[in-house]
Amino acid sequence: MIRLREKIGYGLGDMSSSMFWKLFGAYLMIFYTDIFGISAAVVGTMFAVTRIWDSLFDPIVGVVADRTDSRWGKFRPYLLYLALPFALIGILTFTTPDLSNTGKIVYAFITYTLMMMVYSAINVPYASLLGVMTPDLHDRNTLATYRMTFAYLGSFIALLLFMPLVNAFGGDDKSGRMVAWMSAPQFGWMMAVVVIAALCALLFFGCFALTKERVKAVKEEKTPLKTDLRDLLHNQPWWILLGAGVASLIFNSIRDGATVYYFKYFVDESAFGSVNFLGIPFVLSGLYLAVGQAANIVGVILAAPVSNHLGKRHTFMGAMLIATVLSIAFYFFDKNQLILIFVFQALISICAGSIFPLLWSMYADCADYSELRTGNRATGLIFSSSSMSQKFGWAIGTAVTGWMLAAFGFEANGVQNAETINGIKMFLSLLPAIGTVLSCIFIFFYPLSEKKMREITTELAQRRQAQATATPQNDIS
Repeated sequence: MIRLREKIGYGLGDMSSSMFWKLFGAYLMIFYTDIFGISAAVVGTMFAVTRIWDSLFDPIVGVVADRTDSRWGKFRPYLLYLALPFALIGILTFTTPDLSNTGKIVYAFITYTLMMMVYSAINVPYASLLGVMTPDLHDRNTLATYRMTFAYLGSFIALLLFMPLVNAFGGDDKSGRMVAWMSAPQFGWMMAVVVIAALCALLFFGCFALTKERVKAVKEEKTPLKTDLRDLLHNQPWWILLGAGVASLIFNSIRDGATVYYFKYFVDESAFGSVNFLGIPFVLSGLYLAVGQAANIVGVILAAPVSNHLGKRHTFMGAMLIATVLSIAFYFFDKNQLILIFVFQALISICAGSIFPLLWSMYADCADYSELRTGNRATGLIFSSSSMSQKFGWAIGTAVTGWMLAAFGFEANGVQNAETINGIKMFLSLLPAIGTVLSCIFIFFYPLSEKKMREITTELAQRRQAQATATPQNDIS
């Protein structure tokens, strides 16, 4: 039985990851186009190239992590040693250098590529940790729920406070003079990320300190890499989850990446001014994103009880079908219908929030399925695929957003034409609906029902017991 402190400790890791991940999804594109100063088409290409490369890097991290052996286990050491690089490179990513346009493009490619690689290097082991903390299916569902609850809580905090931090640090021209070559807005963006990055490092240290690895494979000898890869490629449920994960992240990335554009150029949030709460001025786009994260938490909380009743597959499909209908309806809202815009954001986000703990739990089930079939447990490699699907989904979604903004005639910080405005509306409605439909199609074929997983878990437990009787082993601490 996993204790509460360990559940919270595990949640802290994704709270950290999600703070940066949501900043990338919601703000990095508009940072590059409107603050950093490079074109939307270049940004779209950069996202495609760097994230596709990084997606291929994820399985490498998984393979290395599977072969790690330390007094802290296979996966926890990465949380300890990479927390500070994760924070520092994140700050560099949101720093504007004093370079030519070509120099800025090169700088953006290098820092963003490094950021995605260090994200993989710490997040793949973190995700894999779920598979070795407990073999119990209900505990895994609970851990996945804690993980996603804390993830969305971190995203909520980051998205709610980010623009107020930007405005506080870069609110006047004097702020920018603290770094001679930066304008006040550029300095504000960098310093806001410094605050978030410091918190992210502390959260990863907490995750390391409060968690423990317990599950050991039935077959402990190391297997050749080609064996791990062969087993993975023959794992049918893994392929299905890979497709569903990519489609789900396309849905999320397009909506998140276009939100600030939607409120800046379609709604014209500047005309509404700021909303003051507890003395802090919030902008509409920040509130919209924060409402989405709060609603995501509701979805996460609902995921476990609903899936325990209906099953993971049916819960996933139902949530995505509802999100499809709501997303299509979103297209028809006028910019003055703010109440409907916010209500539908909450409803769509509840649906989105409910599917991700299911995906993480199903990846753990895939690891058990593979071990039963092959006798080989490549937890890190299987969980790296979840990160890989995230990267592919975000790569496609953000690249499409950048390219289509350019195709629609987008001009940064200018008045947009009717075609551009219509395209920006589609980014929050019709285009994400394509991702939800695709995810439903994939998950329809997922074969690991709750009954099947109980059979697999029972047989693996018997094998582990037999192995332990033959060769007594201590828990990894």
